[in-house]
Amino acid sequence: MEELSNNKCFDGEQLRFSHKSSTVNCEMQFSVFLPPQAKESSVPVLFWLSGLTCTDENFVFKAGAQKYASKYGIAIIAPDTSPRGKGIPDDVEGAYDFGLGAGFYLNATEYPWNLNYQMHDYINNELTKLIEKEFPVNLDRCGIFGHSMGGHGALCIGLKNPKRFKAISAFAPICSPINCSWGKKAFKNYLGDDEDNWKNYDACELVLENKAVQQPVLVDQGSDDEFLSTQLKPELLEKAFNKAERSLQLRMQNGYDHSYFFIASFIQDHLRFHRDNL
Repeated sequence: MEELSNNKCFDGEQLRFSHKSSTVNCEMQFSVFLPPQAKESSVPVLFWLSGLTCTDENFVFKAGAQKYASKYGIAIIAPDTSPRGKGIPDDVEGAYDFGLGAGFYLNATEYPWNLNYQMHDYINNELTKLIEKEFPVNLDRCGIFGHSMGGHGALCIGLKNPKRFKAISAFAPICSPINCSWGKKAFKNYLGDDEDNWKNYDACELVLENKAVQQPVLVDQGSDDEFLSTQLKPELLEKAFNKAERSLQLRMQNGYDHSYFFIASFIQDHLRFHRDNL
């Protein structure tokens, strides 16, 4: 694990860092890829949010993004999906869809989750400031993207913070957590029983709150995804964008499932999308 230093500048190198987070009250890991162009000047930056059960390393090893990030001159930051370590609460049954590896990129309000699971503020405030301080990136040219639970996170954090995140994209996102079992379980535990509070972390609700914002948004969804109809429900996102009279590029990709093979197949399109909009 590398120590942070604001004198570092890498030439197309993938590295992993650790730091003590005051937001989630534990040691957090994140991965950084800087393209060769960062040797000459600050570069646009993308924050990648991974899905259930993942760490920061799933994307690094499986997505094949570095080749295209080098080509387009874009830095990629991949944080972990939740706080971890001794004393961090987890699902009592060790389930994959809640607790460790399943932070849902929100700010928990219920004890004991509220002591650590503050992932929205960690991504949007603490990590972005750390990255800006330590690496040659331009936060005025910043986008966010992710997969599944991380696609949900990218949509929600991006929609809630349009001045920071100028473009949003997602692979197979959980489009409306308040309408699927993954989201209902997580939100009830993290946010309590008041379902009105859940709407603060549902992309379909958020897009209707601020119709004046017009960030470019790209979503890719595989037609053979096993979670398509039960958990992801992209038709609800499309309906919300249409109702808000906002633009959404939703692409159904025939024959693709929920795996990183799907992500790797279209990752160049997403990096090009962000390049064009940043």
